[in-house]
Amino acid sequence: MRLLILTALLSCTLVISNAAVAQDWWKRAQEVMNSDTGSQVTRTLSNRNSATSNLTNGEIGLGLRDALRVGTERVVGNLGTQDGFNLDPKIHIPLPGTLARVDSALSTIGMSSLTDDLELRLNRAAEAATPKAKELFITAISEMSIDDAKNILTGPQDAATQYLRKTMGPGLGKEMQPLVSKALTDAGAIKAYDRTMGQYQAIPFMPDVKANLNDYVVNKAMDGIFYYVGQEEAAIRTNPAKRTTDILKKVFASR
Repeated sequence: MRLLILTALLSCTLVISNAAVAQDWWKRAQEVMNSDTGSQVTRTLSNRNSATSNLTNGEIGLGLRDALRVGTERVVGNLGTQDGFNLDPKIHIPLPGTLARVDSALSTIGMSSLTDDLELRLNRAAEAATPKAKELFITAISEMSIDDAKNILTGPQDAATQYLRKTMGPGLGKEMQPLVSKALTDAGAIKAYDRTMGQYQAIPFMPDVKANLNDYVVNKAMDGIFYYVGQEEAAIRTNPAKRTTDILKKVFASR
């Protein structure tokens, strides 16, 4: 550990430009270590390692699960409301790329309102389906192992989000399929799609175009959800004000 600290400090304070300077590196390293700056770095790293080692496995696991629970509840609460997707430029769901030709063709005959309406209803479907994903997240979070929690705690700012997307992404997509399918119907997106395609197909010589709205909205909804889960995780790691429970404060104060 001491050698690593010496090396890190030297990388910030010394520029070795020739062999004579290089030979004197250890003496300079000792001087840096014995300086106020070197002592402060050593104390900081020692305190952090001590704080982390004082956490029990149970506390680490509970803290990470609590962080993910808090984060996903916030995300679901924000996105699962009217315009949660529609008015957010970061996750707004556009028309599928395969319908770009349809949009262009209808715009030329003054019927772009059809595709505008369809796009709105796709976002409404995602907003309606999102709250129902809450229980799926809770189940996945509860199944996290202690080893997973340890790796996440010491990982990058989106380590937990990456873990969730990798482990539960396929299952979440499958579970969301019927939710989105119902939401598309309830939001009128299927009827809007049929109206749009009917008008498009009435235009002479237009090539056949199809889009799987269900798969498309499921994938886009998951992208939006995980995007903001990542944002919440980073905030909990870096912003003490976001640590709203005692276990979150204790676990993440050690980082």
